[in-house]
Amino acid sequence: MSDNEATDTATDTATDTDDQTDSAEPAFEAAEYADGTVTYPPHTVSPNGAERVGTVDLREYGGRVLTWTTSMATPPGVREPNTLAIVEFDMNDEYDGPAVRALGQIAEREDSSGETFDVDIGDRVEPVYADELREPGAGIREPESQDWDGFRFRPVE
Repeated sequence: MSDNEATDTATDTATDTDDQTDSAEPAFEAAEYADGTVTYPPHTVSPNGAERVGTVDLREYGGRVLTWTTSMATPPGVREPNTLAIVEFDMNDEYDGPAVRALGQIAEREDSSGETFDVDIGDRVEPVYADELREPGAGIREPESQDWDGFRFRPVE
């Protein structure tokens, strides 16, 4: 086998692995710390100063709406109206840390109406991945300057 063949084989293997990674939905990543606490968004150390030891995919946990609001005047590129909710995740029974909460948009209905789901305090929701949380070409930021994807919350029936 020549050096080029070895390189091509290594490249093909790397490409196959990248393709598999790219096709998977990203994790809704929170940080887990040595003291057992979990925070979202993830940080290097916990609020108590404990070192980060891993990650937790919040898609594995359901959540409940703590509060919500609908903005009728949104920044450029953000849907209007835009319903946002603070969600507290239902961690497992062994979790003894502070509540894990996230702020996010409520998902749109799947009927192509462009309307979002109705939510109320206490409703059960789950995170769902969205390719774009806002229009990358609107506003003052260069579209390539950041990621535009993320998670929204959809009611659990």
